[in-house]
Amino acid sequence: MNVDSLDALLDKLCSGDMAAAEQVFLAYEPYLRKVVRRQLPARMRSKFDSIDVVQSVWRDMLHGFREAGWRFTNSNQLRAFLVKATRNRFIDRYRQHATAVEREQPLTETDPQHLPVSPQPQPSDLAAAGDLWERMLALCPPEHHELLRLKRQGYGAAEIAERTGLHAGSIRRILRTLALQLACDPTVTAQPSSEDS
Repeated sequence: MNVDSLDALLDKLCSGDMAAAEQVFLAYEPYLRKVVRRQLPARMRSKFDSIDVVQSVWRDMLHGFREAGWRFTNSNQLRAFLVKATRNRFIDRYRQHATAVEREQPLTETDPQHLPVSPQPQPSDLAAAGDLWERMLALCPPEHHELLRLKRQGYGAAEIAERTGLHAGSIRRILRTLALQLACDPTVTAQPSSEDS
């Protein structure tokens, strides 16, 4: 787009024509993105993109035209202002993310001892829980197995009562009896989990 066309659009923009604002943005956007990309290091590209910076500047620009009465005499003055504003916004974004980028490192370069502990149970915990579950099923009559399965899935006594037809008090009694049997059973080394009591 030539200078005369931009100057004509600038006149419309200054008079409040938002369609002209879109055309001015489309005209300047590729140039302003180059301004950012020239300064944007590869390690920062995961944090923000050139279009993020340019759109942020343009949003402020439209606010300035609408609310603060900003006016520019020609397209060269507008371009100089946009370039300066884009560089300043880029510096702000860079500073916001610089510390995080400096501290980041690939997981492949991290000592395994410094990796966070998995929230998943250890295989030995899973094996112990499996053994305890089998023991609980063995201690209960088959008609109570569905009750145990529902309790294991996290259902409360009232919900289990709805699903099984048993009274909530009976469900609590059955679970207490089972907990006592497990506590007295010398073959059970693991404590019953909260879902089993």
